[in-house]
Amino acid sequence: MLEVRNLHAWYGESHILHGVDFDVREGEVVTLLGRNGAGKTTTMKSIMGLVPQRSGSIRLRGRETIELRPDLIAHAGIGFCPEERGIFASLSVTENLMLPRVVASGGLDLDTIYALFPNLRERANSPGTKLSGGEQQMLAIARILRTGAKLLLLDEPTEGLAPVIVQQIGRTIREIKQRGFTVLLVEQNFRFAQTVADRHYIMEHGRVVDMVANAELAASMDKLHDYLGV
Repeated sequence: MLEVRNLHAWYGESHILHGVDFDVREGEVVTLLGRNGAGKTTTMKSIMGLVPQRSGSIRLRGRETIELRPDLIAHAGIGFCPEERGIFASLSVTENLMLPRVVASGGLDLDTIYALFPNLRERANSPGTKLSGGEQQMLAIARILRTGAKLLLLDEPTEGLAPVIVQQIGRTIREIKQRGFTVLLVEQNFRFAQTVADRHYIMEHGRVVDMVANAELAASMDKLHDYLGV
């Protein structure tokens, strides 16, 4: 579904990504793991066209997107859930959910979304300012499930959340995978990542330096400890 080749990215004079290469197959959950500053979030923003200085190749189902504007990339079928969540504080939960444009068929309807996120059904008329951090994260994920995007980019979805909410986010990711969505996940929480992902790419200093299949984690813990300090 997604092929990234020799991806470079800059913020002004700062060269952040140095030839990133990885693939995400349709129906997979794949994580980008690495320490702070490894380039994980910049990789996601580059895929979405939110980093203006980029070079290399990013193909979505074989279609080159490196030169497309962010809105056209979204319309091509990629949904982005940023770490800061982007909830509109003055809008209700339902209004937040209905705001993004539907870009393709196959998105989830409100009843299905509320079945996945019972907390949101209970807070349907509550403004964004009244939601807890966990509820805001659920809303940020739920909002892109409506759009019909089939590749979801989730940036640090468990950051700062209580363990019970982390478990709920994990159940949701597994459920949407079963529904045919493909997920690229940036995570600091390796323990969480191993409960949801098929494969893990390790990033260091703006490069992908290794890939570990979830089934090989037990045999790779020493290596992962060196990379991540887990």
